[in-house]
Amino acid sequence: MDNLKRLFVEHTGKEPKSLSLLSGSGSNRNYFRLSASGISLIGVKGTSREENIAFLTLANHFFKHGLPVPQVIAVSGDFMYYLQVDLGDTSLFDFISEGRKTGNFSEEEKDLLKRTIALLPEIQFKGGSGLDFSVCYPQQAFDRRTVFWDLNYFKYYFLKMSGIDFQENLLETAFQDFSEILLKHTSQTFLYRDFQSRNVMLYNKEPYFIDFQGGRKGPIHYDVASFVWQAKANFSEELREELINTYFTSLNKYLPDTNRETFRKELDYFVLFRTLQVLGAYGFRGYIEKKKHFIDSIPFALKNLKELLQNGFPELPYLTEVLNKLVALKPAGKSVFPDSKLTVTIYSFSYKKGIPEDESGNGGGYVFDCRSIHNPGKYEEYKQLTGLDQAVIEFLESDGEIITFLQDIYSLADRHIERYLERGFSHLMFSFGCTGGQHRSVYAAQHLALYLKKYPVRIILKHREQGIFTDESV
Repeated sequence: MDNLKRLFVEHTGKEPKSLSLLSGSGSNRNYFRLSASGISLIGVKGTSREENIAFLTLANHFFKHGLPVPQVIAVSGDFMYYLQVDLGDTSLFDFISEGRKTGNFSEEEKDLLKRTIALLPEIQFKGGSGLDFSVCYPQQAFDRRTVFWDLNYFKYYFLKMSGIDFQENLLETAFQDFSEILLKHTSQTFLYRDFQSRNVMLYNKEPYFIDFQGGRKGPIHYDVASFVWQAKANFSEELREELINTYFTSLNKYLPDTNRETFRKELDYFVLFRTLQVLGAYGFRGYIEKKKHFIDSIPFALKNLKELLQNGFPELPYLTEVLNKLVALKPAGKSVFPDSKLTVTIYSFSYKKGIPEDESGNGGGYVFDCRSIHNPGKYEEYKQLTGLDQAVIEFLESDGEIITFLQDIYSLADRHIERYLERGFSHLMFSFGCTGGQHRSVYAAQHLALYLKKYPVRIILKHREQGIFTDESV
C-alpha cells in the first residue's frame, strides 16, 4: 500500500492516519479509504494497466462534460494506483434495500431510481460526444465479437454446467441470428455495460456513477436493460415500465423522433441478451470462483429470464426452447458443492496459553503467528479493547501490514478449502496467535471468518481468550 500512501502524501501534504480495505463484489481491483485530519480519499489498486487507463480516461472525459462521476485526484506513474474523491459508503442498491426485500418500493426509493435512470441519456450521449473510443478496454465497440463472447460465456459457464441437453450446431445458429438482431442498432453513444444500482453511489442525496471502465461504443438499449432488469433489484413489472418511461422522456432530448413502441420491442431482445450475459458471469464468479454473492444472485436472474420468456421471441425458436428447459430446472442456482459437510474452525489465541487443540480428532490445520505485526496492546488507549473494536481495527489497518498478511492467507485458504470440498473432507482448522490473544489474532480470525462466508461451509469462530464463540451453519 506504499504507493497509495505516497500519492496521498504528495497530494495532501499529510500522512494518512488510517487505511481501510473496502469490501468489493465482482471486481478484482482493491479499494481503500485513506484518511487524515478531515481529508478522506479513495485509493484504488488495479490489476490491469490497460483497464486502469480506460477508467481514468473515461472518468476525466465524463467529469469535464459535467457528468456525476468521481473526480480523479492523483495517478501513479505506472497507472496501477490512483486516488479519487470519496463518495461515501451508500450505494443506490443499499438505499433501496427495503424495496428489494419486499417488492414494495417507497416513494423516496422510486424517486431516486427515476432520477438515476433519467441521467442515463446524459451519460450515453454527452459521455460519447468527442470520446476516443479506442481507449476502451477490452473492446472499443459493441460488435459481433463481443456478442459472441458473452453468449459463449453463458453457454460454457452456465448452460453446460446446468446439465441441460442441447445441440451445439442449432444453438450456434441461434446465436448468429441473435447477433444479427442486436447489431441492427448502432450509434456513437457510450455503452456503460454495467449500469446497475450497485454502481451508483449516493453523495449528498445525489446519484454518482462508478465502475464504468468496461464501457464502449454501443446501442442505448443495453444499459436500460442492465438497470431495469438487475437480477436482485426485485422490480415489479409496473415499476419497470415507470423506469422505462422516465428514461424515454429524457431520451427525447437527444432523439425526439424515437417511437416508444418500437423501442420497447427492441429492448426485450437486449434484456434477454443481458440476462444471459449476467448468468454467464454468475456461473463463472459463483461456480468457478466460489463467490457466494454471485451464487445467491442466480435464482433472481432465472426468475427474470422466466418472466421474459413469456413475451416470446419468435425469431429465436431454438434458443427459446433451450431456455425454457433451463428455467424449468429445480432447484435453480444450486451450488457446485451441494452436499458439503465441511466445518471450518477458526481460533484466535494467546501463545502464552498454548496452541488450540483440534477437537475434531483429525489433528491438523494451520497456525499463523501474528506477533510480527505492530501491536496495539503496547498503547494505553487500546489495552482494554480487542480486535473487534473499531479503534483497534483502524490502528491495525493504518499501515496496511495486516491486510497484506491476510491476503496471503486468503489465497492459501481458498486452495485448501476448494480441495477439501472436492474430496468431501469434513474438518479444517485455522488458528491465529499473538501475545495476549486480544488484538491482532482476534482481528485476523474475525476477518478470515468473514472472507470464508463465500463457501458453503459451516464456520465455527472461537476467540478463545475473549470467551467469544459463534457457529454459522451453511
